[in-house]
Parts: sequence; structure tokens; C-alpha cells
Amino acid sequence: MSAPEVQSAIPGGNTQITGNFTQAQATQLQDQLKFGSLPLNFKTQFVTSVSAQVGRNQLDAGMVAAGVGLLLVVLYSFFYYRGLGLVSVSSLIIAAFIAYLTVVLLSLYQNFTLSLAGIAGLIVAIGITADSFVVYFERLRDEVREGKQLRPAVEAGWKRARRTILVSDTVSFLAALLLYYFAIGDVKGFAYTLGLTTLIDVLVVFAFTKPMVTLLAGTKFFGNGHPMSGLDPARLGARTPWRSAVRRDQARRRPDPASPRPAASRNPGGS
Repeated sequence: MSAPEVQSAIPGGNTQITGNFTQAQATQLQDQLKFGSLPLNFKTQFVTSVSAQVGRNQLDAGMVAAGVGLLLVVLYSFFYYRGLGLVSVSSLIIAAFIAYLTVVLLSLYQNFTLSLAGIAGLIVAIGITADSFVVYFERLRDEVREGKQLRPAVEAGWKRARRTILVSDTVSFLAALLLYYFAIGDVKGFAYTLGLTTLIDVLVVFAFTKPMVTLLAGTKFFGNGHPMSGLDPARLGARTPWRSAVRRDQARRRPDPASPRPAASRNPGGS
């Protein structure tokens, strides 16, 4: 590009090209040596400097946003789902613990750095986890509205919700994967944590949320449809009461064919 001549040995690996260069020619030669011989001119569009204090403030703001979002989800869960809110809150706590533990382990063994964009991905994960148990609870309540007893409703609702949850999480994971592959910079951190928390959501829903609801269905509080359980048939507008209870009542009222019928009263004045 400039055909320089070596004037002396280069023992330290550092050298410079001297000659009659203007500043523009020197800058162009530097760019060509760095990026190739294409006739490119580089201009500085903007420079961002983030101090330690500013970064700390942004981190605190992200944590406050996560806390507020989590608090709103918890309040909504208890207000709308009542007793079932215990399951949703427990699922969120377990998902948050697994996500925190995973980030710590990745930082120790894979040199993972949690950026502000990564924190945003963790905040979005609150909505992903909440969406999963909302889908399951609504399918469960639909089965109760149709008059099924709680235990059969738990299994039937899970069969209906399982496919929806998997499809939703699959779409979220594929979006995170494509974003991580094509994005650059901090956006990769957002995509990475989004995909990670999506996998955690699938684990929590299948390994904790569903088994927990199955266990609670065997208790009197939930099994009898207590008004504060969130599964009260009357409050949900069920077509009929628990089907099994109706059948037991009908069986009790139905006379036994093997039992002797009472003798008919006779008219003492008849012939």
C-alpha cells in the first residue's frame, strides 16, 4: 500500500512508518492496514461512557423494576386465583432461585457476565413463568365449570394446558435463539437470559407446578371447593355441582332392588 523500506531491525515487534504523509493520508493508511484496502472512511457517530456509579444506578433500577413486576404478579395471583396463588408464587420463587443459581454457576465456570440487557431478559422471564401457570389454572377452572370433580379436573386440565405451554415456550426459545445468533453486543445478553429462563420455566411447570396442584387436589380445602381455594364451583359458575358427589347422592336415594318392598295396606272393609 505504501511500499515502506526497512531501515533497521525491529527487535520489540513495534515499529512505525515514517514519510511525507498528511494527516488524512496517515489515517487512510491506518484504516487500510486494519480493515483492508477498501476505500472506507470511518466517522465517530457517538461515544458512550458509563461510569461505575451510573452502572450501579442502572442495576438498581433494573432490580426495582423486577421487584415491582414480581409484586404485581403476586398480588394479582392471590386476588384472582386465591388459594391457587400459593402455587403460582411458589413457582415464581423456585424459578427465580434456579435462574440466580444458574447465573452464578455460569459466571464461575463459563465467564458469563450479566449485563443490563441480561437483567432485562430475567425480568421478562417473570411474565413467561406467570403465563404458564395462568394457562394451566384457566384450563383447570374450565374443567371445574363443566362439573368435574377436582382430581379428574386436574388431569384433564393439564392435558389441555400442557400442549399450549410447550408451544408458547418453544416459540419464546426459538425467538431467543435467533436473536442471539443474529444480534450483536448487549442484545446477545438479553437473548441468552431469555432462552435460559424459558428452559427453566418448562422445568418448573412440569416438575413442580403440576405435581403441587395434584397434591393440593387431595386436601379438603381444595378438594371440597372452598370459596377461598379459587376452585369453588358456585363462584366459577359450574353447570352442576361435583359430578361424583351428585352420583353418590343419587345412589343413596335410589332404592335397592334386592330389598323387600313394604306391604300394601289392605282395606279392612273390603271383601
